[in-house]
Amino acid sequence: MLTILGFTMIATFLVLIMLKKMSPIAALVLIPALFCVFVGKGAKLGDYVIDGVTSLAPTAAMLMFAIVYFGVMIDVGLFDPIVRGILKFCKADPLRIVVGTAVLAAIVSLDGDGSTTFMITVSAMYPLYKRLKMSLVVMTGVAAMANGVMNTLPWGGPTARAATALKLDASDIFVPMIPALAVGLLGVLALSYVLGRRERKRLGVLTLDEVLEPETETVLVGAGAGASGDGAAAVAKKAARTGGSGSSSGTGTGTDAELPEADDDFQGLDPHRATLRPKLYWFNALLTVTLLTAMIMEWLPIPVLFLLGAALALTVNFPHMPDQKARLGAHAENVLNVSGMVFAAAVFTGVLQGTGMVEHMSKWLVSNIPDGMGPHMALVTGVLSIPLTYFMSNDGFYFGVLPVLAEAGQAHGVSSLEIARASLVGQPLHMSSPLVPAVYVLVGMAKVEFGDHTRFVVKWAALTSLVVLGAGILFGII
Repeated sequence: MLTILGFTMIATFLVLIMLKKMSPIAALVLIPALFCVFVGKGAKLGDYVIDGVTSLAPTAAMLMFAIVYFGVMIDVGLFDPIVRGILKFCKADPLRIVVGTAVLAAIVSLDGDGSTTFMITVSAMYPLYKRLKMSLVVMTGVAAMANGVMNTLPWGGPTARAATALKLDASDIFVPMIPALAVGLLGVLALSYVLGRRERKRLGVLTLDEVLEPETETVLVGAGAGASGDGAAAVAKKAARTGGSGSSSGTGTGTDAELPEADDDFQGLDPHRATLRPKLYWFNALLTVTLLTAMIMEWLPIPVLFLLGAALALTVNFPHMPDQKARLGAHAENVLNVSGMVFAAAVFTGVLQGTGMVEHMSKWLVSNIPDGMGPHMALVTGVLSIPLTYFMSNDGFYFGVLPVLAEAGQAHGVSSLEIARASLVGQPLHMSSPLVPAVYVLVGMAKVEFGDHTRFVVKWAALTSLVVLGAGILFGII
């Protein structure tokens, strides 16, 4: 009974948000509460919710202060050179922009944190998508899939969980999987090429002169007080241009001397925003590198690192209290949206785990594996990881389901290492799961409905996962 109710609850949630009958926050709270009553454990709803909130509170705190930190870094111009480089590559070509999105998301994913990846990627690419009227779900889908493949890095989470659950060395799991994961990343790039061609066919091949018409508005990152608070983009008037050469007038006026401008007219950044701090550029770069290094080396808990980093960044870049309040106010909307979604997701996960639905669902799935599939348990694990890591948290899958699958595999001579490697296959789809807090950063900053993102990305992310699985089998890794 709990198995049926568990699958029904998840299906109900997905259908309602995809049909836009309920907002994600309302669905994450009300649907599990209703099913908790159906299970007959309504009296324990409060305990389940508190348990869920307690488990996700560190994640919510990390996201809150990470948004503030990276929002400030965007405001002061830390990522301007990166964005200008991407703009120079992308020009006004939709195909290049989509491929650039995948490349940028993959590179930034090296820090192992999905929220960071999405904040930087959306901040860089959102202005181009909006200005060219490109599909924003293409941006969110490509970014999520690229990050999903890279999420398998040993410091990203899944590999460490698999190693811990099965008492294995993380490097023994990850290093042999590199060829298969590389094929998966190439698959994402190929898919982004196809989607980019589709966007190019729909919009046509534009030139910079067509995009930058006089007296029109362009979306700029970091423009004024609302720069990043509304999704890391704001609307500002384009600077006047001179002659037919397409060169931009002026180099911008910041609080200090302006950084050198790119010789490209297509600006995705506002070079005139008052929040720029060019004289502090290398301090901010060093602070960010130190923060990411500390996160990877686990010198302190991640929420503590971002809390300290946000406080230091605000204090050094904006020493006056009114300026600090303005920056916090600019990013308050993103902070509220994301943290609210995380705590709403805590209700969903709390009820799933507290009522025993997750346990019954996993046992039912494992018990229905045919005996003849025993020698192929690695393949079975890879296939199951695609839906299971979408419908449950990584903790639930790796600590609850994976040990059972590994035990069944060992009974048929399949090593735990093969099972562990196969368990990483579902990560491209997992990163778009409604139980992953980072995905709400992605859709929130991109101004995309979660249901629209889900409808678009599920089929392509599942295909990417199957590509990784197929490559693993072909190379003899799985």
